[in-house]
Amino acid sequence: MANRRPQLGIIFLTVFIDLVGFGIVLPLLPLYSKNFGASGLMIGAIMGIYSLMQFLFSPVWGRWSDRIGRRPLLLFSTLGAAISYVVFALGSGATGSTAILIFLFARALAGFCGANITVAQAYIADITPPEKRSKSMALIGVAFGLGFIFGPYIGGWSTVHFGMSGAGWVAASLCAANFVGTYFLLPESLQPASEHVKPRPRLTQWMHTLGHPRIGLLIGVFFLSTFCFTTFEVTLGLLVGKNFGIDFKQGQGMATITHLFAYCGIIGVVVQGAMGPLVKRFGEPKLIAFSMLLVAVSLGWIGFIHDWTSLWVALALLSMGSGLVRAPVFGLISILTPANEQGTTIGVAQSAGSLARITGPLFASTLFEFHPAWPYLTSGALAFVVAIMVFQLVAPVHTPAGAMEAQQLDS
Repeated sequence: MANRRPQLGIIFLTVFIDLVGFGIVLPLLPLYSKNFGASGLMIGAIMGIYSLMQFLFSPVWGRWSDRIGRRPLLLFSTLGAAISYVVFALGSGATGSTAILIFLFARALAGFCGANITVAQAYIADITPPEKRSKSMALIGVAFGLGFIFGPYIGGWSTVHFGMSGAGWVAASLCAANFVGTYFLLPESLQPASEHVKPRPRLTQWMHTLGHPRIGLLIGVFFLSTFCFTTFEVTLGLLVGKNFGIDFKQGQGMATITHLFAYCGIIGVVVQGAMGPLVKRFGEPKLIAFSMLLVAVSLGWIGFIHDWTSLWVALALLSMGSGLVRAPVFGLISILTPANEQGTTIGVAQSAGSLARITGPLFASTLFEFHPAWPYLTSGALAFVVAIMVFQLVAPVHTPAGAMEAQQLDS
């Protein structure tokens, strides 16, 4: 196991930098709007195109990695990510519509390369035995949480100290360092298979993957859990501003929201540390169901909160629930998937999450216009339904051995 630690460290760094890059952009968008004349629609496009590219290319990355290996694609994607942030930095020196178009291209390239999270998860599945897979998948959750914490701070700090282009150069440097580490420390994980899965058209692959009842349900769980969390991501600032009377034209208002997001990220990281014991004690399905119940309760509550103590408590519950979903979902998906389809199946699941990040903000922002609590109530109800479905339909699969039996039955 010791010889796998550098490999897991590189995988962790790859996902962490992807999320840091995503977070770096968030605090800069208002500056783009002010300095470069970007419309609200264009700001949304700059944010949305990242997830759109992940949605389109996550299954492609996974399918490629099943055929040619994980290492070449991780090298290619980390180098491409570095280039995307160099373009991002150069765009900061442009003006007007030219700058906006450069930003749009840079974020599209970053999203294309960011689809490598599929390959990272497949790599973890390759080197981890089934009984430890959910625990190892928690590494992805830790990287998500830390990226969610440090990304906005790095973006703000870099801009203050190095100007508008600073964030891009810092992110590019991180990606370049990751490329060097990947080149020297990361061996190939994919073992030669007795047979390779014949490539399928995109829609056919989706139907094939979702056709496995338990895998299809788990992908649906990941879609809906991500969908619910984007409701919170997109509207929290608006909700807090409305319910607490915060003026976001003042720096203090933006700092408050940054601290709230960082608080959620910290809790998400902490709960990942308990993933191994929790999975061993309760099994993946019960843990998924319980986490979705936490998400349901917290979201239903947040929309009506007007005092800070209740908000901190509700956000803690939401962060715990969201933090406990991802690892067991992908661990169980991996257990239920044949070795020669790991990348492809995980790619479909990751693509579903990206689709949630495209549709979720549109849903949440639209409902918020009618009433601030509506997106939270609706997402909370969805989370509750998902919890019940998971407990009833997936609960029989609670151990790796049971999962293998289910896999044989499904196939």
